[in-house]
Amino acid sequence: MNIIADSGSTKAEFKLLTENPEEKSIILPGINPFYQSETEIRELIHTELYPNVTGCDIQKIHFYGAGCAFPDKKKMLENALSYSFPQAEIFIESDLLAAARALFGTSKGVACILGTGSNSCLYNGHEIEKNVSPLGFILGDEGSGAVLGRKFISDCLKNQLPFSLQKKFFSQYNISPPEILDRVYKQPFPNRYLASFTPFLLENIGEEPIYQLVRKSFTGFFERNIKQYAITGEKVGFIGSIAYYFRDVLREVANELHYQLGKIERNPMEGLIRFHQEK
Repeated sequence: MNIIADSGSTKAEFKLLTENPEEKSIILPGINPFYQSETEIRELIHTELYPNVTGCDIQKIHFYGAGCAFPDKKKMLENALSYSFPQAEIFIESDLLAAARALFGTSKGVACILGTGSNSCLYNGHEIEKNVSPLGFILGDEGSGAVLGRKFISDCLKNQLPFSLQKKFFSQYNISPPEILDRVYKQPFPNRYLASFTPFLLENIGEEPIYQLVRKSFTGFFERNIKQYAITGEKVGFIGSIAYYFRDVLREVANELHYQLGKIERNPMEGLIRFHQEK
């Protein structure tokens, strides 16, 4: 019996592949070795995942995750998983490879992630051929939920939005500027916190300042990332909640910049299951 896992910074989904077409799914908080220690990840897996699969003969674990593009981070995940599953073969790959395999299988294309964070790559049907480093939500991550949230909160706190929109936001979320600053600068996972405001942006996308904020962020994603691949005819596909829920704006920007869009999926799990079953 095998497990396929897909983890972003906000949520991790572990899919237990069985003979039953309705595979069992276990949802955990996001796992990211850049923000969590090996001990923290090990304990999360052992207390939240392992009890749900006791009695199962787990032979292989394919874990795709944010922050798993570097050898030392891959080793952290392998060690954490091996603690609970010492007999299993463990394969650690990046969430970017997960997106590429889910979107394109064994075909060529540009695979992108727009979720809490953002990323992109040129995929040749077998491996990632080129990647423009996303740099995280402070230096990069254009178009991501964390960056959309950061720009929106900054505009709110600097009075760059209409007063009625600011008032609606603070009332709806029942928070104050000092509380926001504390969460961003003093609490763990500020990227998750900032991304948590994107439902408000979606709800108010008809407001011109919100629409322009999202549009400019998506434009920045294409111009600062996709443009560097110098593609000729390849489709650009997207995985992630931001791409999925803001897909109308994403399509507008892609069309304006003359990119051919492929699939836009909320998450890669169905595509990953298909990829590994075909293999």
